[in-house]
Amino acid sequence: MKRFFIILSVLLMHAGMAWAQDTTRVAPVDSTLVGKDILTLLGPGVSVDQTTPVHQALQNYVLDNAEKPISGYRIRVFYDNGPQARDKSQAVEQLLKKQFPEVLVYRSFESPNYKVSIGDFRTKDEALRIYNALKGTYPTAFIIKESINYPR
Repeated sequence: MKRFFIILSVLLMHAGMAWAQDTTRVAPVDSTLVGKDILTLLGPGVSVDQTTPVHQALQNYVLDNAEKPISGYRIRVFYDNGPQARDKSQAVEQLLKKQFPEVLVYRSFESPNYKVSIGDFRTKDEALRIYNALKGTYPTAFIIKESINYPR
């Protein structure tokens, strides 16, 4: 009986430690606020008094971090390694730039494959909007998770 209580207490301790482990989660960022200064979004009747150095420090922080890649989504429209893959990837890139001039298009080569992707989407929902517009023309397109540039 004593063994039973010892085994039970050890199991409960392990279960308690597993439950108490810290799981860090990254909060999603609203992409509609990208490039906007939070102080300009406060609304009418609200004023913020800040010194010039504080305002400049905020601006520098935003500019410094805007160049860092972040985790997000892109839509892979083209992926091929055939003999005409280079020319086809250039054609797909040009067509996408004409269809979606407001969205960045990325063409890359990772031996032996040429790839064309579109977008810098923070959430999968944002990527789905463009994906739904593309799937008729590019039925093999798919959404991928990768490092993206900070949306502008």
